[in-house]
Amino acid sequence: MQTIGERLEEARKRKGISISEAAEATKIRGDYLHKYENNQFDIKLPEIYVRGFLRTYAIYLKLPGDKIINDYNALGLGDASRGRSINREVYGRMDISVANAKAANAAESPPPASVAHTPGTGTTHDDNNPATFRPRAPGGLNIDSNLLIKGGALVAGVIVLTVLLIWGIGALTSDKPTEPNITWVKPQPGERSIGLVGVAATELVTATDATGTVLYRGPLKAGETRPIPRNSAITVQTETPQTVMIELGGQQYPLKHPTTGQFIKQSTIKAP
Repeated sequence: MQTIGERLEEARKRKGISISEAAEATKIRGDYLHKYENNQFDIKLPEIYVRGFLRTYAIYLKLPGDKIINDYNALGLGDASRGRSINREVYGRMDISVANAKAANAAESPPPASVAHTPGTGTTHDDNNPATFRPRAPGGLNIDSNLLIKGGALVAGVIVLTVLLIWGIGALTSDKPTEPNITWVKPQPGERSIGLVGVAATELVTATDATGTVLYRGPLKAGETRPIPRNSAITVQTETPQTVMIELGGQQYPLKHPTTGQFIKQSTIKAP
């Protein structure tokens, strides 16, 4: 006839799991499980814990828990009456504590999450009490909460870094000055020329020769001069004639009508 330890070890190996895996699933120390499989039941704990751990391990391995406990009692190693006495004493203290707590404060906080009630049985299970502990179903997802926190912090950091990077690129591109679209034919050395002078900032000035060729089209900054060739009559157009002057022979002339003296948006400088 197989011993208790042999049945436990055979059932565990038949399931294909290690001592450490069984310890993780049952929440019982691996050295206790190892001693059980070697028929060593003196684990320096009260009898209620020895029996509770043994029953939990047997049920986890799909063995009849009551049969294992009866075989353990038959060995005469434990003191059943002492176990029952401890059990009554523990629960007696629990009942007194609960009664005192209710009398002191009727609105006491709810019980810890580790204590669960099984519907239909009237039994309260406590993960910290081996007499009522029930192992969690094997194969469940077990994720370290610290790992989840670290992973969440890492993801948040990556998101913040990405947002800052996108913002930085957008700031750099928006601050980059855009070059205006300018058409400018510059006079050759020794070629006759006139200058377009910006009295104030001008958005657009257009200068064309007699053939309609655009010699200059673009803005003018205040104090800026743009020389263009003067080989024929030059026509200068702008919506703000008061901001532009013509430089000719070292003299500057406003874009005004010669008779009325009013600023005109289109002026023609005769050919040399």
